[in-house]
Amino acid sequence: MKILVVNAGSSSLKYQLMNMEDESVIAKGNCERIGIDGRITHIAGDKKIEKDTAFPSHTEAFMSVVDALTKGEAAVISSMDEVGAVGHRVVHGGEIYFDTTRVTDEVIDKIDQLSELAPVHNPAHALALRACKSVIPESVPQAVVFDTAFHATIPKKAYIYGMPYEFYEKYNVRKYGFHGSSHSFVTKMLALHLGKDISSMKIVSCHLGNGSSITAVDGGRSVDTSMGFTPLDGILMGTRSGAIDPSAVTYMMKKLNLSPSEMENVLNKESGLLGIGGFSDNRDLTAAMNDGDKKAELASDILRYGIIKYIGAYAAVMNGLDYVIFTGGIGENAADVREGVCENMEYLGIKLDKTVNSASRGELKRISAEGSKAEVWVVPTNEELLIARSTRELFGL
Repeated sequence: MKILVVNAGSSSLKYQLMNMEDESVIAKGNCERIGIDGRITHIAGDKKIEKDTAFPSHTEAFMSVVDALTKGEAAVISSMDEVGAVGHRVVHGGEIYFDTTRVTDEVIDKIDQLSELAPVHNPAHALALRACKSVIPESVPQAVVFDTAFHATIPKKAYIYGMPYEFYEKYNVRKYGFHGSSHSFVTKMLALHLGKDISSMKIVSCHLGNGSSITAVDGGRSVDTSMGFTPLDGILMGTRSGAIDPSAVTYMMKKLNLSPSEMENVLNKESGLLGIGGFSDNRDLTAAMNDGDKKAELASDILRYGIIKYIGAYAAVMNGLDYVIFTGGIGENAADVREGVCENMEYLGIKLDKTVNSASRGELKRISAEGSKAEVWVVPTNEELLIARSTRELFGL
């Protein structure tokens, strides 16, 4: 049985066709520059197809995906009828959706209505869902998996902000949390690998990439997370500021005469590692540090410091700490960041094996030393696989 997993952005559409019998990837690809000009990259086994093609909208992109899967030298199925279901990633479900949900016109409309809460992501998801629904046969059921769903277990004392309560009641202003699919996948994967019951484990999961979030997972349940009302909150990120005094925001809006949308752009696209160190990619930042760039060094220090603070805070929240997980592009590959976070955390019982850590890149591996009370692991994330599994479970396939 095959499931197609779709992750749509405002100008891109990534996909994977998965064989759920062994959970292998049959084919994958990416449609880029939707609404600009268009390019599709499709990979099936040792065959790779790259083609410039017009993508005025997500509909044309989906048509190209169907063609890539069913036609030409890199085709892997004869028709879309061979696909058992389609699973979509959607960033924000608000207080409406906490479970994997069947796609209907009403569901798509509600996802679109939540765009104020995720203006960068949800509009693109709604466009893609409508496009996919118009292209994929009606006989193929479709599901949406929400990034916010895993954090539905966060207690009210952790998700309510210190603002007038009516802001929550009338406008749904609260902490939602993101990267839920990733945090859910890696914590379950570690428990499975260790042969342990996740209900007895206290884990801090660090998803570190261009967007980063830290989550306290107590007994398999998210009890707090660093991202909040939007994915802007928390630690320093590639171009996002992370947590900041609200008065600093209003102060600079007055100083520079910025509108709310202009200030949102500054905080989301011109801040973070880029705003401080001049580079949004951690690899470029590291190279600049090695060349003696002091601002790049400062940006990296702020990133590591922020991660350390959240790990310590979440150990306190859970009244203990058994495991720290590093995942995501930076978490899985940046040994220097992991070492910088763990080198002064003996008070939590963390002792890093620097040799093992230095050699670890993108593989499931314990990087803490023997005798470390809290174990530290690198666990590669696979959000697509979690979406496929959730879709299969919803439809009983």
